[in-house]
Amino acid sequence: MLEPSNNSELPAIPSKRYFTIGEVSELCAVKPHVLRYWEQEFPDLKPVKRRGNRRYYQRHDVMLIRQIRSLLYEQGFTIGGARQQLSGEEAREDVSQSQQVVKQLRTELEGLLKILKS
Repeated sequence: MLEPSNNSELPAIPSKRYFTIGEVSELCAVKPHVLRYWEQEFPDLKPVKRRGNRRYYQRHDVMLIRQIRSLLYEQGFTIGGARQQLSGEEAREDVSQSQQVVKQLRTELEGLLKILKS
């Protein structure tokens, strides 16, 4: 998954169910045309498509895109190498995603607690 140092560069993922391609582009620091290309190259990346072929990404898609971005841009993998790396990490991915979700929820709950105390 993403290294903790890489997470600090990217904004936190809001607690929403669906994200547009523009929102994902900003959350992951990747242009929309790159996201559409990655959909062709990475079989696990399948956003929901609705009316007019509009893409709606879910939280797990955003996390996968961040992981792909890290592999390609920061760790220097090729697309084929990144695809292979992702297929080998599927078992570890669930644990990493769970840890990241728990960490984000904890941060949000601590923020709510501060609001309630004041």
